[in-house]
Amino acid sequence: MGRAFEFRKARKFKRWDKMSKAFTRLGKEIVMAVKESGPSPETNSRLRTAIQNAKGVNMPKDRIEAAIKRASSKEERDYEEVVYEGYAPHGIAVVAECATDNLNRTVANVRMHFSKGGGSLGKTGSLDFLFERKGIFKIPAEGVDLEELELELIDFGAQDIYEHEDEIIIETAFTDFGAMQKGLEDKGLNVISSEVQRIPTTRTELTEEQEEEVMNLIERLEEDDDVQAVYHNMA
Repeated sequence: MGRAFEFRKARKFKRWDKMSKAFTRLGKEIVMAVKESGPSPETNSRLRTAIQNAKGVNMPKDRIEAAIKRASSKEERDYEEVVYEGYAPHGIAVVAECATDNLNRTVANVRMHFSKGGGSLGKTGSLDFLFERKGIFKIPAEGVDLEELELELIDFGAQDIYEHEDEIIIETAFTDFGAMQKGLEDKGLNVISSEVQRIPTTRTELTEEQEEEVMNLIERLEEDDDVQAVYHNMA
């Protein structure tokens, strides 16, 4: 109990506002997808994926439509995607993927988060060897034969398929993301979410107290409006 219990309790309360942050992040992803390839999901695979992921977190339909409409306006700002890398306390590697309309603001904020969180910002690309980019797809597990599905999807690049909390997780190489996305669409499967994630090649075990220090930095980054995703190699 004690400090570790209070820390976990505080983290639990922080999750309440994660849905609104997810809406903001996905709204930005929709805008970038429309800016890149137009407002039609039929011809824009990135937009299809963004809409699908938004629906997966129960983002309201009118909010999705508003993001598409906003992105089609010439007045809507452009976002630049940028990745920052560094170390949290106890040598934990941290990668923050950002989407920003002001690079100076974003790098200053990210540097501040690392510094105040007891870490240090590093050079871009310095931690690539610690992470592997993979396509991660989630579909409902109900009514699905896992072995049969694996046989059907191996030709689309499925590397690993397993069940977790009423969902089936499908992992692919980064280069097979598009092929798997199309394969699932062609089979008419209900995809809850699909995204490219950075999976650590090795993980570092820490004590509860050390984890608390690292999570302080990670949560600072996750709360920043310019940060889309944060990855780390803490076990």
